[in-house]
Amino acid sequence: MRIAVTSQNFRAITPHAGATRRFLVYEAEPGKTPREVDRLDLPRGMAMHEFHGPGPHPLDGVDAILTGGAGNGFVRRMAARNIEAVVTAETDPLTAVKRFVAGTLDRLDPKEHGTHVDRSACIGAAARTLRRHKRRGPAAGCEGRSVQDGEEENCMGGEVKAAKPRRSP
Repeated sequence: MRIAVTSQNFRAITPHAGATRRFLVYEAEPGKTPREVDRLDLPRGMAMHEFHGPGPHPLDGVDAILTGGAGNGFVRRMAARNIEAVVTAETDPLTAVKRFVAGTLDRLDPKEHGTHVDRSACIGAAARTLRRHKRRGPAAGCEGRSVQDGEEENCMGGEVKAAKPRRSP
């Protein structure tokens, strides 16, 4: 199985799959350690936001794309190319690939454009925030909150509660 991972810095999984131009590509099989087989550094115009049409694309041939964030449009466009797009909070590419192959990767829902404020604050770039969410539960006023159908929800799926005002010393 060939798996691409969005990684603008070639070290960590990064969000916004549609705008990503850099990917780590792994070969993986159940029970074996995945190995990195390629690094894609796409030219401008080849990120999926700009690339339209049925022509060939450098991501063709991968079975899945693991990312820190993607919209439903990206997921649909990848499905049309027979590529499974998976959004995850995992930031380590090798760990994500291992867990994906094993079927244990925690998945997040893709988001429609405009419904999530600064998604990178909660996935990909802010692993510390995610660890805090996992330990303590969703944090009040999470930067990654989204508004859907008039209800506020944070990036971990919990209700956003109003933060208590800080008292001045």
